[in-house]
Amino acid sequence: MQNIFFGISKYLFIFLMSFFVFFSYIIMRDKNQQSHKPALFIQSVMMFVLHFTGFLIILMNTRDNTIVLFYGGQLVLFILLRGIYSIAFEELYSKGLINNMCMLLCISFIMLTRLHYRMAIKQFIIVCAASAIAIAVTAIVSKAEQLNRLTYVYCFAGIAFLVVVLILGQTTKGANLSISLGGFYFQPSEFVKILYVFFLAAFLSKSVSFQRILVSALFAGMHVIILVLSRDLGSALIFFIVYVMMVYVATGKSRYLAAGIFGGGLASVVGYKIFPHIRVRVQAFMDPWSVIDNQGYQVTQSLFAIGTGGMLGLGLYRGSPKSVPLVAQDFMFAAISEEFGGFFAICLIFLCISCFMYFIKSAIKQKNMFYKLTGLGLSISYAVQTILTIGGAIKFIPSTGVTLPLVSYGGSSVLCTMITFAILQGLFVISSHEEEKERKTAEQVTEAIDLAITAGISIGEEPVRKKKSNTQS
Repeated sequence: MQNIFFGISKYLFIFLMSFFVFFSYIIMRDKNQQSHKPALFIQSVMMFVLHFTGFLIILMNTRDNTIVLFYGGQLVLFILLRGIYSIAFEELYSKGLINNMCMLLCISFIMLTRLHYRMAIKQFIIVCAASAIAIAVTAIVSKAEQLNRLTYVYCFAGIAFLVVVLILGQTTKGANLSISLGGFYFQPSEFVKILYVFFLAAFLSKSVSFQRILVSALFAGMHVIILVLSRDLGSALIFFIVYVMMVYVATGKSRYLAAGIFGGGLASVVGYKIFPHIRVRVQAFMDPWSVIDNQGYQVTQSLFAIGTGGMLGLGLYRGSPKSVPLVAQDFMFAAISEEFGGFFAICLIFLCISCFMYFIKSAIKQKNMFYKLTGLGLSISYAVQTILTIGGAIKFIPSTGVTLPLVSYGGSSVLCTMITFAILQGLFVISSHEEEKERKTAEQVTEAIDLAITAGISIGEEPVRKKKSNTQS
């Protein structure tokens, strides 16, 4: 009986995920808030059913009763998070975006519990703390009006964090990535991404003169160079692309984009010549089979996992995702593809694209250039990180060692990604307030016009009535 249930469950996962993503695009496209409610309800049901099914399979395979408590804690977290957002921000925030965030966290908890139970518990504790921080961040962003005045605070605070990591950071995979505080490891570059975007948005929103672009390039270059010296080249690439795209959008001049592409290509060649571990990753990317026992082992195991799963997957607990080194951190996409299948993995990609489109939609709706650039920068950062992770897992690009946002294991990553989602929710609240004000103003203008027209007709009719009276007499 269990085998039948396990066999059916993989089709159920694909069905639930595909329709969840389908409704995500329906909600994002439809502008009528009232028509969202049925789709949002269906989305929520699908998410909770997928979450329940995943943990039921985990319980049946592990026979560990603590799984029930762990699942219950997650359920309470999702209900409280959605409920508090609804109470605090009423109908002003994006319910579709928060549904997407919760679905990504559901997938993460299922896979982490399947791979490393202790990692899943740590991730859950961090997500609980991050949820409280996210609600506070949304409230601050939606109400604070002086965020664009802290330009150099964002800049120098970010540089200071990166310098601390360069000097005192723990070396992981050949790079200085994290610092240890009380037994917990933090990766400051994840937090600096947000400060970096705020700095560029505040700086470029004031002026986009050539001199100002040069100054912004100087400060952005300082961030990137420190990351390169720390050998955190994945983050350096994200910072560089974010800068180029923000300058291009702020100025609207294609020559800056062309210069960025040329400079990035030149820097890639220089990096290849200077850093041995880049040459190792490029070799593993170009021909992993020739170095399968050493440099290419991680990539080939990822490809084996994806190929073994096929389009329908082997089923939860029916694969061997632990054979991929650092699977929970860098190659979670391979583990998902193996056990949930290619269809599910493709839906996951479309779900990430949906989140990116929500981000862009929030940025476009902003009238304030600072908020517009902030939304754009965070959107690009999220998109590039997702592309680097999935691209490395499928050998589309060399592996960079960055995590899949909200899905992979990593305390700093999940905390900063949830803060990013919270900032975008704050921008949604701002744009909703502006739309509400415009609607009320339009209604007042319409009422004033109607009153003026009514008054004009009354005044114009008075002589007519008097003329009729004289005629009759």
